[in-house]
Amino acid sequence: MKKIILTLFFGLFSMVALAQRYTPEWVKNATIYEVNVRQFSPEGTFAGVQAQLPRLKEMGVDILWLMPIHPIGELNRKGSLGSYYAVRDYRKVNEEFGTIEDFSALVNAAHELGMKVILDWVANHTSPDHLWISQGHKDWYTLDAKGNVQPTLGTDWTDVADLNFDNKEMRQEMISCMASWVRDYDVDGYRCDVAGWVPMDFWNEARTALDQIKPVFMLAEAEGNELYTAFEMTYGWELHHIMNDIAKGKKDASAVHAFFAKPALPNNGFQMNFTSNHDENSWNGTEMERLGKARWCFAVFAATIDGMPLVYNGQETSLDRRLKFFEKDPIDWKSMNMVPFYQTLLNLHQTHPALAVGKGQTKPRLLTKKTETNVLAYVRESGDKKVLVILNFSEKEQVISLKDQGIVGTYQNAFTGQTTSVKSTHQEKLSPWGYVVYVR
Repeated sequence: MKKIILTLFFGLFSMVALAQRYTPEWVKNATIYEVNVRQFSPEGTFAGVQAQLPRLKEMGVDILWLMPIHPIGELNRKGSLGSYYAVRDYRKVNEEFGTIEDFSALVNAAHELGMKVILDWVANHTSPDHLWISQGHKDWYTLDAKGNVQPTLGTDWTDVADLNFDNKEMRQEMISCMASWVRDYDVDGYRCDVAGWVPMDFWNEARTALDQIKPVFMLAEAEGNELYTAFEMTYGWELHHIMNDIAKGKKDASAVHAFFAKPALPNNGFQMNFTSNHDENSWNGTEMERLGKARWCFAVFAATIDGMPLVYNGQETSLDRRLKFFEKDPIDWKSMNMVPFYQTLLNLHQTHPALAVGKGQTKPRLLTKKTETNVLAYVRESGDKKVLVILNFSEKEQVISLKDQGIVGTYQNAFTGQTTSVKSTHQEKLSPWGYVVYVR
């Protein structure tokens, strides 16, 4: 009976939060860029990030997602510098990165350029020497039989201690900490680490509290329709893995057809699409390792389907190594060969109404059949404005034939600027893993 009452209560709470959640207007055509502060510059500081803001703005970046900026625990630390996700104090910044004034200057500089800043928030766990423990709040943690803090069960995260979300005082302090960064430093939202491991009613409560300060943007590192009461965006993990599998020959375009056949996400929610991020790069391999010569094709795919495209720092340099996670390992910015490529994709997403997310977002209208396993073509539409995308999902040259009255018109090639007249019967020859994006 108690379980039923709690389920009804949290369901009602979720519906209230659902009605209250407000997505800022600036999210609509925004793009997102992940910053690994430690590796972003030789200095590994906030100032090092700030120096490159004009370049990022020009490349088409709207939202800066900063990996955790807080002090890192020393107890059970991994490597010499430790994991950003073993937070020791939610209210301070890591001295490695600079001072709180340096952080504030970074946020202000980003805002002056019209960019937004979201922080990586680790709510599921802290370092085992977090300030809360020394303050006598051991009951805020999940304890073992001997009364000691312990890592999240089922993980090898020996450098963290699992938090107890049955404790109301801990929840209140966690939300207070999150609110302080929005209120005092004007951050614009959060990317929430392992969000699916934290109770949903906590996220609903936190979102309501944050929106009372100002409307924020929330990204969950998780998938699931229940998340869209508190979060606008979730991770597109399933589609990311489909991309990896197609590149390796384990799947084909029919897997994308099956994915797009799913119902629309609730509450105007959408997903983040990516070919790399900090976890993928450090633990599962670079784009070159996972996608090989298909990486350009899938970057185009990720930036033109429904959702928001992510660029991980260094992708614009053709980053071809796994960045170390617990040590200093700065990105080499000498080669910027991919900047024009990403600038084209990000600028297109920023400016074309057919690629907008949230309210009114539509799925791509597929133009190729499920049986055409080596190719994929689709159109994104907003009235008479269209983005027509044709992709070769194979390592062999392909000729793609389209027949659709809805694609007729004059288009501009997004990458070459060349004008093309598309008829109801259209044929395109693409090189191995080739792509073309026509814009109207």
